[in-house]
Amino acid sequence: MHDNLTQGLSRIRRRLPHAVYDRAFGWVLMLLTVYSAFVSDIRAEEPIKPLPEEVEVNAEKLPLGRTLFYDPRLSKDNTLSCHTCHNLGAGGDDGRKIAIGVGGQSGLVNTPTVFNSAFNFKQFWDGRADTVEDQIDVHVQSPIYLGSLWPEVVSKLYQHESYPRRFKALYPDGITRRNITNALGEFVKSLTTPNSRFDRYLKGDGTALSSLEKRGYALFKSYGCVSCHQGVNVGGDRFRVLGVINDYFKKRDNITDADLGRYNITGNTADRHAFKVPSLRMAALTEPYLHDGSAATLRDAVDVMFEFQLGDEAPDEDKAVIVLFIETLLGESPELSP
Repeated sequence: MHDNLTQGLSRIRRRLPHAVYDRAFGWVLMLLTVYSAFVSDIRAEEPIKPLPEEVEVNAEKLPLGRTLFYDPRLSKDNTLSCHTCHNLGAGGDDGRKIAIGVGGQSGLVNTPTVFNSAFNFKQFWDGRADTVEDQIDVHVQSPIYLGSLWPEVVSKLYQHESYPRRFKALYPDGITRRNITNALGEFVKSLTTPNSRFDRYLKGDGTALSSLEKRGYALFKSYGCVSCHQGVNVGGDRFRVLGVINDYFKKRDNITDADLGRYNITGNTADRHAFKVPSLRMAALTEPYLHDGSAATLRDAVDVMFEFQLGDEAPDEDKAVIVLFIETLLGESPELSP
């Protein structure tokens, strides 16, 4: 391309007086410079950023963390593993309205995807854990989900034929609560989904999206969806009250403590019904939606957002292309089923 441009400019120069050519070339150069700066500014101001293609994790700990992720010994009755609720091949969640815990107990909320969770500023819908390691620690001890006590887990892993050797090779003090959550945490941090079609579009590939998908992104911004779903994880970086414009919970029966959201952690009335904004990165695969799993489809979730968060009306075709845009956020991972 550069050679063709050079040859073309040379031909023009031979046909024009030098003064005319120099003046014209100066104007062209100035316009190109302004255009380049304009495009750069637009890209710099995009509210959504591409996922990094690589993340910093301890590669030596990943095989151990992955084994633990699939090991039911972490649960009290040896029936559930992390993978039970976070099925990696199917998008990192369980596809249920509400999670099921140890002994068939009903959980409290819908299971979020584990993919890209390391990019969240807090873990859990109510943000009660700061890191993925903290989240693992809470889940293992939860009487509803895995229902274990750490001494029991450590004892079971020490009785395994290979765990003592594998832990000792990585941790001088062997199998401990801290080392288990650390190894699992390294694996969870590796569960990212870069190189989505939308990320490729952000990086300059204009052909990565269809015209309808581009329109969907434009509407996603113009209607205000991006005020909550932004950043590298398209969410996961703030709390928002569910029902900013209209009262979501007036239409709900059987309000539970889990519906109070962040309020359960802070006791602040402003946090009543506030939840961590979910990432949309894996939304194409992780129905149903919302903390209570009440939105069966992605379109249903969009309808809820328009009614209760935006207080706006939109034509069906606008909502349809917004869904098309959200589906372009799905990236790549070797853990996902083909």
